[in-house]
Amino acid sequence: MAQMTMAQAINDALRLELARDEKVLVFGEDVGKNGGVFRVTDGLQAEFGESRVFDTPLAESGIGGLAVGLSINGFRPVAEIQFFGFVFEVFDMVASQAARMRYRSGGRYHSPITFRSPFGGGVKTPELHADSLEGLFLQTPGVKVVIPSGPYDAKGLLLSAIRDNDPVIFLEHMKLYRSFRAEVPEGDYTIPLGKANVVREGGDVTIITYGAMVHTSLKAAEELEKMRGAKVEVIDLRTVNPLDMDTVLASVKKTNRAIVVQEAQRSAGVAAEIIAQINEKAILHLEAPVLRVTAPDTVYPFAQAEDIWLPDVKRVVDALTQVLDF
Repeated sequence: MAQMTMAQAINDALRLELARDEKVLVFGEDVGKNGGVFRVTDGLQAEFGESRVFDTPLAESGIGGLAVGLSINGFRPVAEIQFFGFVFEVFDMVASQAARMRYRSGGRYHSPITFRSPFGGGVKTPELHADSLEGLFLQTPGVKVVIPSGPYDAKGLLLSAIRDNDPVIFLEHMKLYRSFRAEVPEGDYTIPLGKANVVREGGDVTIITYGAMVHTSLKAAEELEKMRGAKVEVIDLRTVNPLDMDTVLASVKKTNRAIVVQEAQRSAGVAAEIIAQINEKAILHLEAPVLRVTAPDTVYPFAQAEDIWLPDVKRVVDALTQVLDF
Protein backbone atom coordinates (compact mmCIF):
# COMPACT_ATOMS: atom_id res chain seq x y z
CA MET A 1 0.00 0.00 0.00
CA ALA A 2 1.06 3.56 -0.70
CA GLN A 3 -0.23 6.82 0.76
CA MET A 4 -1.67 8.81 -2.16
CA THR A 5 -3.69 11.92 -2.78
CA MET A 6 -6.64 11.56 -5.13
CA ALA A 7 -4.64 13.32 -7.87
CA GLN A 8 -1.82 10.81 -7.46
CA ALA A 9 -4.24 7.87 -7.46
CA ILE A 10 -5.80 9.02 -10.73
CA ASN A 11 -2.37 9.53 -12.26
CA ASP A 12 -1.40 6.02 -11.15
CA ALA A 13 -4.53 4.54 -12.75
CA LEU A 14 -3.83 6.32 -16.05
CA ARG A 15 -0.21 5.12 -16.00
CA LEU A 16 -1.30 1.53 -15.39
CA GLU A 17 -3.78 1.55 -18.26
CA LEU A 18 -1.44 3.25 -20.70
CA ALA A 19 1.14 0.56 -19.95
CA ARG A 20 -1.37 -2.30 -20.04
CA ASP A 21 -3.29 -1.43 -23.21
CA GLU A 22 -1.72 0.31 -26.21
CA LYS A 23 -5.20 1.31 -27.39
CA VAL A 24 -5.60 3.70 -24.43
CA LEU A 25 -5.00 7.34 -25.39
CA VAL A 26 -5.05 10.34 -23.05
CA PHE A 27 -5.77 13.76 -24.50
CA GLY A 28 -7.23 17.16 -23.70
CA GLU A 29 -6.25 20.76 -23.13
CA ASP A 30 -2.76 21.01 -21.55
CA VAL A 31 -2.67 17.36 -20.42
CA GLY A 32 0.67 16.67 -22.15
CA LYS A 33 3.85 18.49 -21.18
CA ASN A 34 2.10 20.61 -18.52
CA GLY A 35 0.34 17.62 -16.96
CA GLY A 36 -3.05 19.32 -16.86
CA VAL A 37 -4.33 22.25 -14.81
CA PHE A 38 -4.08 20.17 -11.62
CA ARG A 39 -1.02 18.13 -12.74
CA VAL A 40 -3.11 14.96 -12.69
CA THR A 41 -1.49 13.74 -15.96
CA ASP A 42 1.99 14.90 -14.91
CA GLY A 43 4.78 12.78 -16.39
CA LEU A 44 2.58 10.64 -18.61
CA GLN A 45 3.61 12.21 -21.91
CA ALA A 46 7.29 11.91 -21.02
CA GLU A 47 6.79 8.21 -20.25
CA PHE A 48 4.47 7.18 -23.08
CA GLY A 49 5.16 9.71 -25.81
CA GLU A 50 3.18 12.35 -27.67
CA SER A 51 1.28 9.77 -29.72
CA ARG A 52 -0.35 8.36 -26.56
CA VAL A 53 -0.68 11.46 -24.35
CA PHE A 54 -1.23 14.70 -26.22
CA ASP A 55 -2.65 18.21 -26.08
CA THR A 56 -5.67 19.32 -28.07
CA PRO A 57 -6.86 22.74 -29.18
CA LEU A 58 -9.11 24.67 -26.81
CA ALA A 59 -12.25 23.15 -28.35
CA GLU A 60 -14.32 20.75 -26.26
CA SER A 61 -16.54 19.83 -29.22
CA GLY A 62 -13.41 18.79 -31.10
CA ILE A 63 -12.21 16.73 -28.14
CA GLY A 64 -15.55 14.92 -28.07
CA GLY A 65 -15.60 14.32 -31.82
CA LEU A 66 -12.07 12.95 -31.74
CA ALA A 67 -12.97 10.64 -28.86
CA VAL A 68 -16.02 9.23 -30.66
CA GLY A 69 -14.11 8.67 -33.89
CA LEU A 70 -11.24 6.93 -32.12
CA SER A 71 -13.56 4.79 -30.01
CA ILE A 72 -15.40 3.24 -32.96
CA ASN A 73 -12.04 2.42 -34.51
CA GLY A 74 -10.87 0.30 -31.63
CA PHE A 75 -9.20 2.81 -29.30
CA ARG A 76 -10.05 3.57 -25.67
CA PRO A 77 -9.86 7.36 -25.38
CA VAL A 78 -9.50 9.08 -22.04
CA ALA A 79 -10.58 12.60 -22.93
CA GLU A 80 -10.26 15.39 -20.40
CA ILE A 81 -12.80 18.21 -20.30
CA GLN A 82 -10.71 20.80 -18.49
CA PHE A 83 -13.60 21.86 -16.22
CA PHE A 84 -17.05 20.27 -16.19
CA GLY A 85 -18.73 23.63 -16.58
CA PHE A 86 -17.52 23.47 -20.18
CA VAL A 87 -19.43 20.23 -20.86
CA PHE A 88 -22.12 22.11 -22.77
CA GLU A 89 -19.63 22.51 -25.61
CA VAL A 90 -19.28 18.73 -25.92
CA PHE A 91 -22.77 17.70 -24.80
CA ASP A 92 -23.88 16.78 -28.32
CA MET A 93 -21.00 14.36 -28.81
CA VAL A 94 -21.61 12.72 -25.43
CA ALA A 95 -25.40 12.47 -25.48
CA SER A 96 -26.19 12.26 -29.21
CA GLN A 97 -23.21 10.23 -30.41
CA ALA A 98 -21.29 8.29 -27.76
CA ALA A 99 -24.31 7.37 -25.62
CA ARG A 100 -26.29 6.05 -28.60
CA MET A 101 -23.51 4.28 -30.48
CA ARG A 102 -24.23 0.74 -29.34
CA TYR A 103 -27.99 1.09 -29.92
CA ARG A 104 -27.68 2.96 -33.20
CA SER A 105 -25.31 0.39 -34.70
CA GLY A 106 -27.15 -2.67 -33.38
CA GLY A 107 -24.16 -3.60 -31.24
CA ARG A 108 -21.68 -3.34 -34.10
CA TYR A 109 -19.86 -0.35 -32.60
CA HIS A 110 -19.11 0.77 -29.07
CA SER A 111 -17.86 4.00 -27.56
CA PRO A 112 -15.48 2.97 -24.76
CA ILE A 113 -14.66 6.58 -23.87
CA THR A 114 -13.82 7.95 -20.44
CA PHE A 115 -14.56 11.66 -20.18
CA ARG A 116 -12.55 12.91 -17.19
CA SER A 117 -13.34 16.31 -15.74
CA PRO A 118 -12.67 18.37 -12.58
CA PHE A 119 -15.69 19.96 -10.91
CA GLY A 120 -16.97 21.07 -7.53
CA GLY A 121 -16.95 23.99 -5.13
CA GLY A 122 -15.03 25.14 -2.12
CA VAL A 123 -11.86 26.25 -3.93
CA LYS A 124 -12.91 29.73 -5.10
CA THR A 125 -12.74 29.11 -8.85
CA PRO A 126 -13.87 31.52 -11.59
CA GLU A 127 -17.35 31.30 -13.11
CA LEU A 128 -18.31 28.03 -14.89
CA HIS A 129 -15.50 26.03 -13.26
CA ALA A 130 -17.18 24.60 -10.15
CA ASP A 131 -20.68 23.70 -11.40
CA SER A 132 -22.10 20.30 -10.42
CA LEU A 133 -23.82 19.25 -13.65
CA GLU A 134 -24.05 15.49 -13.13
CA GLY A 135 -27.84 15.71 -13.05
CA LEU A 136 -27.87 16.58 -16.75
CA PHE A 137 -26.77 13.03 -17.53
CA LEU A 138 -29.34 11.17 -15.45
CA GLN A 139 -31.67 11.29 -18.47
CA THR A 140 -28.98 10.17 -20.90
CA PRO A 141 -29.27 6.39 -21.26
CA GLY A 142 -26.00 4.78 -22.33
CA VAL A 143 -23.73 7.02 -20.25
CA LYS A 144 -22.41 6.10 -16.82
CA VAL A 145 -21.50 8.87 -14.37
CA VAL A 146 -18.90 8.13 -11.70
CA ILE A 147 -17.91 10.46 -8.83
CA PRO A 148 -15.26 9.16 -6.41
CA SER A 149 -14.90 10.55 -2.89
CA GLY A 150 -11.28 9.62 -2.24
CA PRO A 151 -8.00 8.16 -3.55
CA TYR A 152 -8.78 4.44 -3.18
CA ASP A 153 -12.11 4.69 -4.98
CA ALA A 154 -10.72 7.08 -7.59
CA LYS A 155 -8.10 4.62 -8.80
CA GLY A 156 -10.29 1.52 -8.76
CA LEU A 157 -13.26 3.25 -10.37
CA LEU A 158 -11.12 4.90 -13.06
CA LEU A 159 -9.59 1.56 -14.05
CA SER A 160 -13.12 0.13 -14.35
CA ALA A 161 -14.27 3.16 -16.34
CA ILE A 162 -11.47 2.93 -18.91
CA ARG A 163 -12.13 -0.79 -19.40
CA ASP A 164 -15.90 -0.33 -19.78
CA ASN A 165 -17.23 -0.74 -23.31
CA ASP A 166 -19.58 2.24 -23.03
CA PRO A 167 -18.94 5.93 -22.33
CA VAL A 168 -18.25 6.94 -18.74
CA ILE A 169 -18.18 10.46 -17.35
CA PHE A 170 -15.64 10.46 -14.53
CA LEU A 171 -15.94 13.53 -12.31
CA GLU A 172 -13.11 14.56 -10.00
CA HIS A 173 -13.95 17.01 -7.22
CA MET A 174 -11.28 19.71 -7.17
CA LYS A 175 -11.38 20.10 -3.40
CA LEU A 176 -10.50 16.42 -2.98
CA TYR A 177 -7.47 16.34 -5.29
CA ARG A 178 -4.95 17.07 -2.54
CA SER A 179 -6.97 17.61 0.63
CA PHE A 180 -5.93 14.28 2.20
CA ARG A 181 -4.04 11.05 1.59
CA ALA A 182 -5.22 7.47 1.92
CA GLU A 183 -3.87 3.99 1.44
CA VAL A 184 -4.04 2.89 -2.19
CA PRO A 185 -2.78 -0.44 -3.58
CA GLU A 186 0.11 0.15 -5.97
CA GLY A 187 -0.97 -2.59 -8.37
CA ASP A 188 -4.05 -3.29 -10.45
CA TYR A 189 -7.50 -3.43 -8.84
CA THR A 190 -10.98 -2.40 -9.90
CA ILE A 191 -14.18 -1.26 -8.19
CA PRO A 192 -17.42 -2.16 -10.00
CA LEU A 193 -19.30 0.71 -11.57
CA GLY A 194 -22.86 1.11 -10.32
CA LYS A 195 -22.13 -0.23 -6.83
CA ALA A 196 -22.48 2.04 -3.78
CA ASN A 197 -20.41 1.77 -0.61
CA VAL A 198 -21.67 1.93 2.98
CA VAL A 199 -18.90 4.03 4.50
CA ARG A 200 -20.49 4.27 7.97
CA GLU A 201 -22.83 1.77 9.59
CA GLY A 202 -25.83 2.96 11.57
CA GLY A 203 -29.37 2.06 12.49
CA ASP A 204 -31.26 5.29 13.15
CA VAL A 205 -31.11 7.32 9.94
CA THR A 206 -29.46 7.08 6.51
CA ILE A 207 -27.50 9.71 4.59
CA ILE A 208 -27.22 9.07 0.85
CA THR A 209 -24.55 11.17 -0.81
CA TYR A 210 -21.51 11.25 -3.11
CA GLY A 211 -18.31 13.13 -3.94
CA ALA A 212 -17.08 15.77 -1.49
CA MET A 213 -20.40 15.65 0.36
CA VAL A 214 -19.41 12.21 1.68
CA HIS A 215 -16.89 13.92 3.95
CA THR A 216 -19.35 16.62 4.99
CA SER A 217 -21.90 13.92 5.78
CA LEU A 218 -19.45 11.85 7.83
CA LYS A 219 -18.63 14.90 9.95
CA ALA A 220 -22.33 15.57 10.42
CA ALA A 221 -22.92 11.95 11.43
CA GLU A 222 -20.21 12.15 14.06
CA GLU A 223 -21.56 15.44 15.39
CA LEU A 224 -25.13 14.12 15.63
CA GLU A 225 -23.95 11.03 17.51
CA LYS A 226 -22.17 13.25 20.03
CA MET A 227 -25.26 15.46 20.37
CA ARG A 228 -27.92 12.77 20.85
CA GLY A 229 -26.41 9.32 20.44
CA ALA A 230 -28.08 8.62 17.10
CA LYS A 231 -26.31 6.14 14.82
CA VAL A 232 -26.16 7.48 11.26
CA GLU A 233 -25.53 5.25 8.25
CA VAL A 234 -23.71 6.97 5.38
CA ILE A 235 -23.88 5.64 1.82
CA ASP A 236 -21.37 6.82 -0.79
CA LEU A 237 -23.11 6.27 -4.13
CA ARG A 238 -19.81 6.34 -6.10
CA THR A 239 -21.83 6.03 -9.34
CA VAL A 240 -24.83 8.32 -9.86
CA ASN A 241 -25.84 6.81 -13.20
CA PRO A 242 -26.82 4.03 -12.85
CA LEU A 243 -27.86 4.36 -9.21
CA ASP A 244 -27.38 1.44 -6.82
CA MET A 245 -30.88 1.55 -5.42
CA ASP A 246 -30.57 -1.94 -3.90
CA THR A 247 -28.03 -0.65 -1.37
CA VAL A 248 -30.05 2.52 -0.75
CA LEU A 249 -33.32 0.66 -0.21
CA ALA A 250 -31.73 -1.93 2.09
CA SER A 251 -30.45 0.87 4.31
CA VAL A 252 -33.74 2.78 4.30
CA LYS A 253 -35.63 -0.37 5.27
CA LYS A 254 -33.22 -0.77 8.19
CA THR A 255 -33.20 2.82 9.49
CA ASN A 256 -36.68 3.97 8.35
CA ARG A 257 -35.42 7.53 7.93
CA ALA A 258 -33.22 9.14 5.31
CA ILE A 259 -31.83 12.33 3.85
CA VAL A 260 -30.00 12.89 0.56
CA VAL A 261 -27.07 15.31 0.41
CA GLN A 262 -25.77 16.74 -2.85
CA GLU A 263 -23.66 19.76 -3.77
CA ALA A 264 -25.71 20.46 -6.89
CA GLN A 265 -28.80 22.67 -7.00
CA ARG A 266 -32.04 21.34 -5.51
CA SER A 267 -34.40 20.77 -8.45
CA ALA A 268 -34.26 17.53 -10.43
CA GLY A 269 -30.92 15.76 -10.27
CA VAL A 270 -29.65 12.89 -8.15
CA ALA A 271 -31.41 13.68 -4.86
CA ALA A 272 -34.80 14.09 -6.51
CA GLU A 273 -34.44 10.79 -8.38
CA ILE A 274 -33.39 8.88 -5.27
CA ILE A 275 -36.31 10.25 -3.25
CA ALA A 276 -38.75 9.38 -6.03
CA GLN A 277 -37.49 5.79 -6.13
CA ILE A 278 -37.58 5.44 -2.34
CA ASN A 279 -41.20 6.63 -2.39
CA GLU A 280 -42.04 4.14 -5.14
CA LYS A 281 -40.31 1.15 -3.56
CA ALA A 282 -40.09 1.66 0.20
CA ILE A 283 -42.60 4.28 1.32
CA LEU A 284 -44.22 1.95 3.86
CA HIS A 285 -40.86 1.61 5.62
CA LEU A 286 -40.52 5.36 6.18
CA GLU A 287 -41.19 7.02 9.55
CA ALA A 288 -40.56 10.51 8.13
CA PRO A 289 -40.32 12.25 4.75
CA VAL A 290 -36.99 11.93 2.96
CA LEU A 291 -35.34 15.36 2.98
CA ARG A 292 -32.79 16.96 0.66
CA VAL A 293 -29.75 19.01 1.66
CA THR A 294 -28.57 20.79 -1.48
CA ALA A 295 -27.40 24.05 -2.93
CA PRO A 296 -30.18 26.54 -3.73
CA ASP A 297 -31.73 26.82 -7.19
CA THR A 298 -29.55 29.69 -8.36
CA VAL A 299 -26.60 30.10 -10.66
CA TYR A 300 -23.37 29.05 -8.93
CA PRO A 301 -22.26 32.19 -7.06
CA PHE A 302 -19.06 34.16 -7.32
CA ALA A 303 -16.34 33.19 -4.86
CA GLN A 304 -17.37 35.72 -2.20
CA ALA A 305 -20.69 33.91 -1.63
CA GLU A 306 -19.53 30.34 -2.21
CA ASP A 307 -19.27 29.30 1.45
CA ILE A 308 -22.85 30.24 2.29
CA TRP A 309 -24.18 28.66 -0.92
CA LEU A 310 -22.66 25.19 -0.52
CA PRO A 311 -24.21 22.61 1.85
CA ASP A 312 -22.32 22.37 5.14
CA VAL A 313 -22.22 20.23 8.29
CA LYS A 314 -24.77 22.36 10.14
CA ARG A 315 -27.37 22.04 7.38
CA VAL A 316 -26.88 18.27 7.27
CA VAL A 317 -27.22 18.00 11.06
CA ASP A 318 -30.37 20.13 10.95
CA ALA A 319 -31.93 17.84 8.33
CA LEU A 320 -31.00 14.71 10.31
CA THR A 321 -32.54 16.22 13.43
CA GLN A 322 -35.71 17.09 11.53
CA VAL A 323 -36.30 13.55 10.27
CA LEU A 324 -35.46 12.03 13.64
CA ASP A 325 -37.92 14.33 15.42
CA PHE A 326 -40.70 14.03 12.85
